[in-house]
Amino acid sequence: MSRHDDMERMRILRIIVLSIFVVIAARLFYLQLIDNKYKDMARNNVLRHVVVYPTRGEVYDRNGEYLVQSIEVYDFMVVYRELSPDGFDTLRLCETLGISAEKLVRELKNARCTPNIPHRITNFVSKEQKLRLDEYNLRGLYTVSRTARSYPRKIGGNVLGYVSEVTDQDLQRYPSYSKGDYIGVTGVEAAYESVLKGAKGLRIENRDVHGVSRGSYMDGAFDTLPQHGESIVCTIDARLQLFAEELMKGKVGAAVAIEPSTGEILMMVSSPSYDPDELVGRSRGTNYMNMLGDKRQPLFNRTIKSAYPPGSTFKLVQGLIGLQEGVLTPRTTYPCHSGYTSGRVTMKCHAHSSPVNLYEAVATSCNAYFCYVFRNILDNPKYGGVKNGYDVWREYVESFGFGHSLESDFIGEKGGYVPDRQFYDKRYRGSWNSLTVLSMAIGQGELGCTPLQMANLAATIANRGYYYTPHIVRSISGSDSLNNRYTERHYTKVDAKHFETIIAGMWRGVNVSGTSLQARLDGYDVCGKTGTAQNPHGRDHSTFLSFAPRNNPRIAISVYVENGGFGAATALPIASLIEEFYLTGTVERTWLLDAVKNQKIDYPAYDKK
Repeated sequence: MSRHDDMERMRILRIIVLSIFVVIAARLFYLQLIDNKYKDMARNNVLRHVVVYPTRGEVYDRNGEYLVQSIEVYDFMVVYRELSPDGFDTLRLCETLGISAEKLVRELKNARCTPNIPHRITNFVSKEQKLRLDEYNLRGLYTVSRTARSYPRKIGGNVLGYVSEVTDQDLQRYPSYSKGDYIGVTGVEAAYESVLKGAKGLRIENRDVHGVSRGSYMDGAFDTLPQHGESIVCTIDARLQLFAEELMKGKVGAAVAIEPSTGEILMMVSSPSYDPDELVGRSRGTNYMNMLGDKRQPLFNRTIKSAYPPGSTFKLVQGLIGLQEGVLTPRTTYPCHSGYTSGRVTMKCHAHSSPVNLYEAVATSCNAYFCYVFRNILDNPKYGGVKNGYDVWREYVESFGFGHSLESDFIGEKGGYVPDRQFYDKRYRGSWNSLTVLSMAIGQGELGCTPLQMANLAATIANRGYYYTPHIVRSISGSDSLNNRYTERHYTKVDAKHFETIIAGMWRGVNVSGTSLQARLDGYDVCGKTGTAQNPHGRDHSTFLSFAPRNNPRIAISVYVENGGFGAATALPIASLIEEFYLTGTVERTWLLDAVKNQKIDYPAYDKK
């Protein structure tokens, strides 16, 4: 064979190889750049990672009644790159979801920015809506199950709190949360978020070329189940809470009741309150802004955040300190001629008999008596000066739980205010004495106490000198074990024996003669103390502090009504009716109930335009 023939065969072979290469290249070019069939098949045969949201833990009252439940709702989601090129019936979809076409278009546009990531179009889709959506079989559009809160009793808005979608700030503070998650914002929902929230699960779905789910990938080998949030039993009595909210309706203020033997909060009303269901669902944003614009501030929890002057209820503390310091005895008497006068300083008082001893001073709420007591404490020679005496007095006051947070299980609990000597040194340039701060003798001046602290004072007196940290949760997921800080006794600096004297005066004021006679309940030995707190911006505030029965007390309560006038006029009837309802299970004084419900109080500071 000639050399020429070999070269010819080599040339033919090269042509064949080159032709094969050209055919392969052309086919690849066609498949990759022209024909979309395989691209669509690859795109539509996908694994979709679906978050499985847990059921948030339920909340019960102390008797096992639902306060908060979780109901099933759905988020309507889109993965933009999976949408059918043929589109869908926009009008029908909007009608089914109950949203506007503008919202749908806007959300689809947002989803296009991250086409591979699921994007929520709307939330709070009902079960009925979800079933209709399933019938449409829309590619790239699907529902994700989750739960929303429901409040069967529609009570305790500020106590229970609410949940909301996490904000950017939340995501920075809590890296374990993701966009679209919900978090407790206030009340029990926030304080016990870590146990209520549960843990998310994950389901990996296998989707075919038509976008239809073919079940879990690898038969669920890589799926994880969500963990249900733990349930909580509150200390609240739902019936008592509802009753108290009805009595406080139309009023601005707060009412708190505590079980003295445990520190459990039986009832906690910040008025005005709100229906917690109003902060659930698609109308939540509108309702929230309306509440935010309400000058009476229904979202503000006055029970733990308002620092009110306690008024005459604080005389109980003065009497106890005086007894412990030995500057008076139960039989010590002081005169009252329509008040107390020293030099150019006068503290007025209402008309009553004179002179009075400590029992009578408590019962009649004598201002003059406690001015004498307060000055004798501060001016006690053994302390070598009024400022040292004031420091001693302040230590006593703080031992009752004032001037600092009680460390309850409420996030954002304030500590009120008890000024220190430096405050007065700065205000009066170091020159002040017991007359300068005389208003503190009757719970006025710079003194500020939360309604929770005042109810805790009632519990402390009921216990003869100690209190348990007030708390709102009784147990978690059936466990009766509480945090040790809720079972520890906190003792005041006053001996137990001195409390009997003050309690006798409180009992006298309700059952014999004094300012609290309307609080009497036959057979229950109610002890109480009225208070009228001066208000420089309008009508005085009304407050009442009480516990019952006298021995083995079951309830301690404080009611504070802004602009309510005399303590006996507004706060006392409310507190007394709450005590009657709790102790007897009913209310026989229907005339008093009607009077409280029909009472109208003007609030020009809140309602002026």
